[in-house]
Amino acid sequence: MHRDAPTRDIDETQVTVTPPKDSAAGVTAVTVALERAVEEMGLIRTARTLARVNQRHGFDCPGCAWPEPTGHRRPAEFCENGAKAVAEEATLRTVTPEFFADHSIEELATRSGYWLGQQGRLTHPMVLRPGATHYSPIGWDEAYRLIADTLRGLASPDEAVFYTSGRTANETAFLYQLLVRSFGTNNLPDCSNMCHESSGTALTSSIGIGKGSVSIDDFARADLIIVAGQNPGTNHPRMLSALGTAKDNGAKVIAVNPLPETGLMGFRDPQTIKGLTTGITIADDFLQIRLGGDMALFQGLARLLFEAEDRAPGTVVDRAFVDAHTAGFAEYEKHMRAVDLGVVEQATGLTREQLARTARLLAESRATIVCWAMGLTQQRHGVATIEEITNLLLLRGMIGKPGAGVCPVRGHSNVQGDRTMGIWEKMPETFLAALDSEFGINSPRRHGYDTVAAIRALRDGRAKVFFGMGGNFVSATPDTEVTEAALRGCELTVQVSTKLNRSHVVHGRTALILPTLGRTDLDVQDGVKQQVSVEDSMSMVHLSTGRLTPVSDQLRSEVAIVCELARELFGPDHPVPWERFRRDYDAIRDAIARVVPGCADYNRKVRERNGFQLPHPPRDAREFRTSTGKANFAVNELTWLPVPPGRLILQTLRSHDQYNTTIYGLDDRYRGIHNGRKVVLVHPEDIAAFGFAEGELVDLVSEWTDGSERRVHGFRLVPYSTPRGNAAAYYPETNPLVPLDHVAERSNTPVSKAVTIRLERTSA
Repeated sequence: MHRDAPTRDIDETQVTVTPPKDSAAGVTAVTVALERAVEEMGLIRTARTLARVNQRHGFDCPGCAWPEPTGHRRPAEFCENGAKAVAEEATLRTVTPEFFADHSIEELATRSGYWLGQQGRLTHPMVLRPGATHYSPIGWDEAYRLIADTLRGLASPDEAVFYTSGRTANETAFLYQLLVRSFGTNNLPDCSNMCHESSGTALTSSIGIGKGSVSIDDFARADLIIVAGQNPGTNHPRMLSALGTAKDNGAKVIAVNPLPETGLMGFRDPQTIKGLTTGITIADDFLQIRLGGDMALFQGLARLLFEAEDRAPGTVVDRAFVDAHTAGFAEYEKHMRAVDLGVVEQATGLTREQLARTARLLAESRATIVCWAMGLTQQRHGVATIEEITNLLLLRGMIGKPGAGVCPVRGHSNVQGDRTMGIWEKMPETFLAALDSEFGINSPRRHGYDTVAAIRALRDGRAKVFFGMGGNFVSATPDTEVTEAALRGCELTVQVSTKLNRSHVVHGRTALILPTLGRTDLDVQDGVKQQVSVEDSMSMVHLSTGRLTPVSDQLRSEVAIVCELARELFGPDHPVPWERFRRDYDAIRDAIARVVPGCADYNRKVRERNGFQLPHPPRDAREFRTSTGKANFAVNELTWLPVPPGRLILQTLRSHDQYNTTIYGLDDRYRGIHNGRKVVLVHPEDIAAFGFAEGELVDLVSEWTDGSERRVHGFRLVPYSTPRGNAAAYYPETNPLVPLDHVAERSNTPVSKAVTIRLERTSA
């Protein structure tokens, strides 16, 4: 019953616009999920596969990192976008050597990322040799030799860049960083650099660990949950169930976002009678904030809390917690009491009453959680904004108590696990020393390149090899023209992938595609079935077991690819037992247990009913491993984004029919956009003020202080409920507007949520 891959590409002339939906999920979500799954997998494969998603003896969804319930799990423990992610990976469509013989690289480069991804699973290792017009098959051993010979021929190991996405499992991530450090570099950029690096930077400084402090069970215990700069209905739909449980238990939920996000307004849980009939309203209040105004919001709320403390001393500031567990409070209090609430209103676009109402809820709450995502992290002042969130929670004693804490909601499944396993360009000395002691290697100590620094190095010729372990680097990164030119200047590009994407057609002088198993696939090494492990957004580590027969006998697991390449690169006398690790993933986990903090007795604990939760000192014992030995209040000058006259501030975002750079389809159903992606959402009064009309085609031109400009063409104007002066459009189509150097202070995260643009009519 599955359908063949589409032959036609996106036709933006077919875009239609309908009113946004007023509720998320429901019967429509179930119908769409099943239709997409059957199209890709067929009926029987769909039934068998979806029944195993996020189940204890099944596989972890390859989509988002939202945790599974610790108690009873529903038979359908997945969301619409999770079903789409599974269907993308478990598809029966295939991209064979015959496909590459029929399609030149020149032709493929003209195709959209959507069309490329829809063609199916890669089946054979392929090579594009210098001067060739088509990819051609290559044997695995020859591919490994080509990579090893090129790496050994570099003047320095630092001339190679080893990227990874969050899709890799813990075992792969651990071995990958071990290979890279054995080779002699810390060039390990990853997708965290582009999303939650601001969170990790801020939290490490404030509380001593760059991870969230709450568990999934805390949502049921919370009195107040603030969801800021995040769209759960599209990006983490299962979060809506947790919020629904919180609401049932009496919690208040406040949504803070420039756009009204459907899932936070209305939620129809398709697995409950109430959800199928009336549904629930998730957000008790919606603060439609201006882009870049979040820091001002949290500083303004802090001032109002201090004023409430003055009116009722001892009832707002948790003095026992502040005195025992924090440092820098006096300086913070002085700074917050001087905050100008008039500036806060101007920066946020919110009224004094909205601010006061939110402050009252914060003052009354006995257990508060603040959740956030890229709407906050991808700002120039993203690190400071997250420090202000943490300040507010510390003020109220909301770290290390049930139902309260910080909750950065990670995107890609296991992106947090990758970092735990050592995928970071500047791992601490304790980790490197443990790695060296375990394996008898000498890890380099010089910090490597993060994502932005890696692109600069490739651009400038200081790096000559790019190795991508999963992901779609070209479409995920900013400054598309610069990034593509940087990769085309490489001597060798290698992509370990399940599906075709834009990164395969933007290639070095020589390019390799190495097809790998996905989460849904059965992994057998020397006749023995293997399991991998992943870490969710709340530090729970559990097993994932694929069951589907791979679409090709040429697919190899990521673990096998790393181990086989390492044997070719280092030879049989290398101290790391690469062949044993390839054969037995338990052996990898035993090594992880001896190297990675918090992972002692890994093989036993990961097999417990729900896996196990990694230690988190602030959550577990109100212990803060910072420079002061306490949680640190930060003092930041208020920063926000005024809109220049005649201009807009643009944020990039996902459609409901995509996850990260993977485009599942062409319908952003909740926002009312259908059959296309090149749209820009603008307040109707701004459209009129600029002299345009609804539906006109415009170019988006980004403007920078150095006088440079960047342009994308032919975007359809869609009137939408945004703050005046703000706009929104999908990525990766708008990535060309974001310069490589437009990054967050301290974290180096690309600032994709604050791009100053002007609109110009598209010429014929």
